[in-house]
Amino acid sequence: MIIEEALLKRRTIRLYQQKPVPKEDLRFMIDAARQTSCASNLQRLRFVVVTTPSTVQEMLAKTAWAGLVKPRRTPVSGVTGPAAFIAVTIPENANSIVAADAGAAIQSMQLAAWSKGLGCCWIASIDKAAMKQILQVPEGREVMFVVSVGYPAESPCSEDVHSVDKVAYYLDDSNRLHVPKLAVEEISTWK
Repeated sequence: MIIEEALLKRRTIRLYQQKPVPKEDLRFMIDAARQTSCASNLQRLRFVVVTTPSTVQEMLAKTAWAGLVKPRRTPVSGVTGPAAFIAVTIPENANSIVAADAGAAIQSMQLAAWSKGLGCCWIASIDKAAMKQILQVPEGREVMFVVSVGYPAESPCSEDVHSVDKVAYYLDDSNRLHVPKLAVEEISTWK
């Protein structure tokens, strides 16, 4: 895998083929996350990997997806839903730097998944209390994010735009998701 291709071509996936993800690929994603840099090397993140279909379905019901293109990018359990979820848990009342740790770890998981032909969606819009109960997260910890995982059933694309353009993602007439990204020149200042 060429890192440049992964960094520039990987897109968020919200619609999935209905086939299981090998345990070794999910383990590889966790391994990539644990090797990621974190503040003071405190390693405060923990991961709950869910592949049991009934639990995946319960979790799916407690997430919100792609509000700008709802309902056409809302996965349906057993039809377009993910094969797995990875929940990222943190200590309750953790300081804000743990969010940076989680973001870095999730980015590593997404790239690891992409290298195995898998797609992911990093989801923050979740019912955290319900997730904690569903996953039986121990006292003193909370679910911060979940990442859906599965084989893609869509192929979103990105396109460079300028600051005067709209950056809202959208579906074209062929039901392909387009994700506008501000061009490098629009977001950087060089001195």
